[in-house]
Amino acid sequence: MGAAQQPTYADPAARERALEQLRRMPPLVFAGECDDLRDRMAAVARGEAFLLQGGDCAETFEGVTAENVRNKLRVLLSMAVVLTYAASVPVVKVGRLAGQYAKPRSRDTETRDGVTLPAYRGDAVNGFDFTPESRVHDPQRLVDVYHASSATLNLARAFTTGGYADLRQMHEWNKDFVKNSPVGVSYEQVGGEIDRALAFMDAIGVEPDAFRSVDFYSSHEALILEYEHALTRVDSRTQRSYDVSSHFVWIGERTRQLDGAHVELLSHIANPIGVKLGPTTSADDAIALYEKLNPERESGRITFITRFGADKIRDLLPPLVEKVTAAGLEVAWVCDPMHGNTFEASTGYKTREFDDVIDETRGFFEVHRALGTWPGGIHVELTGDDVTECVGGGRRVSAEDLATRYETLCDPRLNREQSLELAFLVADMLHQR
Repeated sequence: MGAAQQPTYADPAARERALEQLRRMPPLVFAGECDDLRDRMAAVARGEAFLLQGGDCAETFEGVTAENVRNKLRVLLSMAVVLTYAASVPVVKVGRLAGQYAKPRSRDTETRDGVTLPAYRGDAVNGFDFTPESRVHDPQRLVDVYHASSATLNLARAFTTGGYADLRQMHEWNKDFVKNSPVGVSYEQVGGEIDRALAFMDAIGVEPDAFRSVDFYSSHEALILEYEHALTRVDSRTQRSYDVSSHFVWIGERTRQLDGAHVELLSHIANPIGVKLGPTTSADDAIALYEKLNPERESGRITFITRFGADKIRDLLPPLVEKVTAAGLEVAWVCDPMHGNTFEASTGYKTREFDDVIDETRGFFEVHRALGTWPGGIHVELTGDDVTECVGGGRRVSAEDLATRYETLCDPRLNREQSLELAFLVADMLHQR
């Protein structure tokens, strides 16, 4: 079977020049870091940790700024603190960043006012502007993805190890909205309790390194196969192949065909990998994917990310989990409560209802509680900015409000306040277990 959702380049020579550049580039991540994350995902699969995975629907080259990267890290770190403290469970922190530049599309073309052009497939492929020049599939953009990802990873590493992630700084992360937001008040209460705990530990001479920095990993959908293949390297320590474009890569709902090129490529790398499973997935499909991708049954290798929709999660998830569990397969079960809950608002904007996001997450927890299995994590599209892209939440963003700050180029994201509200609700669900 051929590769689905791939760019079509008019100039094969330009394509080869771009790929040759990528083959010569240093790795963006290291094999040992991927191994560390695989060990942490094994803990998630065993029910000993929880995965928080989030970030942009699709990154843009223009968005590679210190402010944007810091804001995304800020909201993820804030969510992780809430989850860790309120639920008393280790949180594995993975960003949808430093590589999430391509998006699958349901149609190859887009028509406006009688003009038809190639669809926007993310900055990795073409431009967003609706002009013939912008929408051309340009292979040099793959090299631009590498450099943008490198800059983003450098910033992320600096922020997470250089003092910004110190727990003592958590009051600074969100001080601008703490005074006015109900979520901010709850967050400040958690911060106060953590401050008292830290003061006690200081008093008795305990100073763990974990207070000053955090382990943070990158992830993206492995969509453009030529990019992922060009950045696959053989590790000198183990002679195993790793996709060094990211610590964690996943296969999307549109490209998870068992005999497809995406599954084939990822079956040959040692990274921890995810597979998105939508409402058409049968338990036999999931088991076959696991066996193809992880024939050695290596712990921490496979994460199933379910994206059913709030109205389907309680009916479709139980038989999937039951049969996979009965087959003796160890996987991390993660909920994507975003992609099954997208609709067009009355004002014409693509959006999501915050209550639907919460309901699917709650259904995910209910199913796992009933089956005695571990709800291993959440996978969300979010931003650290105060955008108006998803309706609902504590401030009750309405369809009319969407135009105020609708900034995404693809799918709607939770804003900072909605993300923290989600974190408190998930922490409560975890605590109830």
